[in-house]
Amino acid sequence: MEPLPADQFPLMGHLCQLTQELSTTQDEDYLLDRILGQARSLLGAEAGSIFLARDGALQFTYVQNQKLFKGSNDLRGNSMPIDTSSLAGYAAYTGGPLVIADAHNIPEDKPYSFNRSYDDSTGYRTQAVLVQPLLSSQGTVIGVLQLINPLDEAGEVVPFSPENQGLAGFFANSAALALERAVNQRELILRMMRMAELRDPKETGAHVNRVGGYAAVIYEAWAKAHGVPPSEIVKQQDLIRVSAMLHDVGKVAISDAILKKPGKLDDDEYHTMKFHTVRGAQLFGEPSSEVDHLAQQIALRHHERWDGKGYPGHIEDLFHCSELGPGKISEEAPVAARITALADVYDALMSKRTYKDPWPEEKVLGIIKQERGAQFDPEVVDAFFKVYEEVDRVRGIYSEAAED
Repeated sequence: MEPLPADQFPLMGHLCQLTQELSTTQDEDYLLDRILGQARSLLGAEAGSIFLARDGALQFTYVQNQKLFKGSNDLRGNSMPIDTSSLAGYAAYTGGPLVIADAHNIPEDKPYSFNRSYDDSTGYRTQAVLVQPLLSSQGTVIGVLQLINPLDEAGEVVPFSPENQGLAGFFANSAALALERAVNQRELILRMMRMAELRDPKETGAHVNRVGGYAAVIYEAWAKAHGVPPSEIVKQQDLIRVSAMLHDVGKVAISDAILKKPGKLDDDEYHTMKFHTVRGAQLFGEPSSEVDHLAQQIALRHHERWDGKGYPGHIEDLFHCSELGPGKISEEAPVAARITALADVYDALMSKRTYKDPWPEEKVLGIIKQERGAQFDPEVVDAFFKVYEEVDRVRGIYSEAAED
């Protein structure tokens, strides 16, 4: 084997660092965004997009373009077939990479073509393109990474070099394994929630995805206001999004007579229902990971109130609990649980249930403002309203209609 050129050592070190970061990311959505961003950083690409292979098609997830906008644009809801007609479709269909020198001048004898509609609508000029399939441990395509317009030191677009192509292949292997793990983890969570849904129709996959998404964006605003370092924010956002999805998993231990009762619960039934917080926390046993630990905290404490009137309150022994204690007050409940509490109530009020129609948005927001400092942590409420546009976007992505 040829020795690695000396000028490639820094890039390989960077690659190792990036793949290590990916291996610790828990949530599928954050991982997709980070794969795209890190691949662009590694190869100096000005833009790119990433797709998931779902139901025989490629589903757009994120697009980034440092020339047109900051951050990522979420394009879920759009898809393309896995066939040879498009660049990404061709890479997914063949299972191999594709490198294009000029997307606007692809030879006519090629089976694929470049869709110029995005360039025409934005004025952007896509030139060099590298499309890399993401293959699972079984060799199946689980996604596609598309990078656009690598820039030289002068900021000019250059072709993707053979070295770039090699690095992209190495990176894609690590990214695909991390993505496979995250996809499987989310599917496991959603299977757990489908089990809960059989018991309680309110616990839909869309509901838990929304609550996890709300919690992540609210946490980011709260953390920035508290001066949390950016690297820690990214890590905790990832953890809280996954953990908040499991907030009501303890309802599997509550009887159908209570969960599916069409009318209001009586005092004894409501007391029994409160124990879903304890049962949910018990499911995580002795936490062996950061996700387990945070999921246990959220399951146990997401019905505590800022004013101390929530439940389950102070408990001496989680695994031998027959009575609930006085409620935790203010910051006695962990911030992840305080955030999930608001996210859960917001979604419940905004959603249709068998016993109610969705409440008007203005009324829901009014109640959240009214409960600032009573039911909800004032700073969490402030963070919620600061990022409400993002919260509303999450609600649209994971709507019941989108799930169907």
